[in-house]
Formats: sequence, structure tokens, C-alpha cells
Amino acid sequence: MPGRSEADEVVLPALLRAARGTYGKAIRARLAEAGFEDMPRNGPHVLGGMVNHGVAAARLLVELGVSKQARSQLVDTLVVRGYLERADDPEDRRKLVLTPTERGRAAARVVRGAVVAVDEELGRRVSAEQIAGMRAGLIALCDIRDGMEEAARAS
Repeated sequence: MPGRSEADEVVLPALLRAARGTYGKAIRARLAEAGFEDMPRNGPHVLGGMVNHGVAAARLLVELGVSKQARSQLVDTLVVRGYLERADDPEDRRKLVLTPTERGRAAARVVRGAVVAVDEELGRRVSAEQIAGMRAGLIALCDIRDGMEEAARAS
């Protein structure tokens, strides 16, 4: 990213895109160091959300904003590579239950460590109040996006 005065002139979408890459690079590097270099793209989001935050796989997969086919391919890859186990739901045979394997849980711990490391570095560079403001702004942007999606569905 350019120097401070130049960065002040960069539009928010460009800053958001560049900043998002910080977490991705840290996660990919840590996963590779730990022997998880076969983790598919978007795998850290799914495994990290399931293991570190208890979020349902179905919700995480939808959050990716990709097609059903792409979601299915991601799940297949995570299963084949030993990160997830897939089983039929005993209450509804039309549904699948996805469970992280020990390998998946280990990879999720690596993902969490990478996120924490970036968060700690960020905390050394900006104040807690600035981080709170940034979070509030990002949440507002998500709310705007959700409103746009609802409006598009209604039309």
C-alpha cells in the first residue's frame, strides 16, 4: 500500500480489497507451514467458522456467495482431503451432516492463530477505538449489502 498521505486518497473499495488480503496471506502462509498446503480456496472460512465459532456449515457455504455447484465442489474437496466427514442426517435423509475431522480441527486452529496474529499486529498499529470504528463501519457496509440483496429479491 502507498505511504500514509497517498493511502488517504485511495478509495474505500480498494482499501477493503487490499486489507482483506492481509488475513488471507497470513492464513495461507500458516497453513502451508503446518502442512495444510492442500487446503482449498474458501476452506479456511468454512473450517474456521465451524470449529472456531460453532457456525453451521450450510450457513458458511451460503456466505461464500458462490453457486451451489461450487459449494458442493468445496465440500467434496474438503472431504476427499480429510478435513470434513460427510454423513446422512438421521432425522432427514435428504440432508447431510458435515463434521470436521481431527485434521480439519487442527487446520482450523492454525487459521485461528493466523487471524489472532494479524489482529494483534493491527492492535499495535491503531487504537482500540479505531478498531471499534472500523468494525462499526464494516458492519454498516454489510447491512447495506443485505438491504441491496433484499431489494433485488423483492423486485
